[in-house]
Amino acid sequence: MMVALPDAIGDARLRKTNSQATAAWGDPSLVILRCGVNVPGPTTDRCVTVNGIDWVIKEGDPVWTLTTYGREPATEILMDPDKISSATVLADLATAAGKVPAIRNCVGQEELQDLPQSQ
Repeated sequence: MMVALPDAIGDARLRKTNSQATAAWGDPSLVILRCGVNVPGPTTDRCVTVNGIDWVIKEGDPVWTLTTYGREPATEILMDPDKISSATVLADLATAAGKVPAIRNCVGQEELQDLPQSQ
């Protein structure tokens, strides 16, 4: 995944970091990426799919944490939605994140309604 990272996210250019399996865009950093974080388990946090990649979103104030769901190792993104669009970030990182195969997918309310009811 790390070799497939985009040179830019929106107008923010990729820059050097001094930590392995990390990347940053912008100066100061608008987007920080860490590869190899703990894989999220089942959660009730919001999960969105952008260009075929599932992301669990935890909205902070001001920093949001976006973590790939169903991919091992997981990738985590830290970003401030007031400074850069989350849609832009996720769309621009989809190709790189897709280099890690999906083994699970987000399940939404619609899918839960289709499950057989236990007796």
